Amino acid sequence: MGTTEFVVAGLLPQIAGDLQVSVARTGLMITVFAIGMIVGAPLMAMLTLRLPKRLTLMLALGVFAAGHVIVALGSNFTLLLAARFLTAIATGAFWAVANVAAARAAGPTASSRALGLVGAGAMLASVVGVPLGAFAGQLMGWRGPFWALAALAAAAIALIARTVPHDGGDQQAVSIRSELTALASGRLWLVLAACTTTTGGVLATYSYIAPLLTGRSGIASGLGVPLVLAGFGLGALAGSLVFDVTTDLDGVPAGYQNMADRKSLKVLVAS
Repeated sequence: MGTTEFVVAGLLPQIAGDLQVSVARTGLMITVFAIGMIVGAPLMAMLTLRLPKRLTLMLALGVFAAGHVIVALGSNFTLLLAARFLTAIATGAFWAVANVAAARAAGPTASSRALGLVGAGAMLASVVGVPLGAFAGQLMGWRGPFWALAALAAAAIALIARTVPHDGGDQQAVSIRSELTALASGRLWLVLAACTTTTGGVLATYSYIAPLLTGRSGIASGLGVPLVLAGFGLGALAGSLVFDVTTDLDGVPAGYQNMADRKSLKVLVAS
């Protein structure tokens, strides 16, 4: 799930050349995915409130796999953008539900650590998945990583069916209105604003990192680009781990002292 969001950044020149579109326009595959994540995560979290968590995770992975098959087979750029948007909605739904499922499975005493592990999985994707995807794309063509992600998603469906305990959805009657009341929090909007400006600045460069490295810096596309992507991923992972440790100490910012607020802060910053 974490790999698919940024794997395009390492494959941008290859995709642009094969589809005969400009590199700038090919970057829309990242932009559309980001929009789908913004829409998909909150929307699907609310729409699936009463669905069993295991079923929701499996359905999200099924749509995720189908979207990657469409991208791997498609040659029409508009179709690829639509498939990326659909995949992003499924990805947003998966992350939203995976956090809840992990916290419930771990129990109240270990829920914070469980959320940290879910976030660490996303960070590991930038360390391992994205560089491997860029390297594999240079060896077997840019469609290869999308086939691999589709196969891994199919395998994950079977794994979740066997390991995630069955539940009957939210036992408590949770309304969409009650979920939306969280948007009245001024602190929440401050955190979102900080995340938006920071992440936007980073990704404005990261999205076009491959052509910048090869065209401007003169770095070889063979191992150079994957190594730089891995370095970025290591930095992101280190930052996530440092944040996870510091929020478990007494220095949690004022207003986030209770467990629910701390978990929300971690998920927002990790995202």
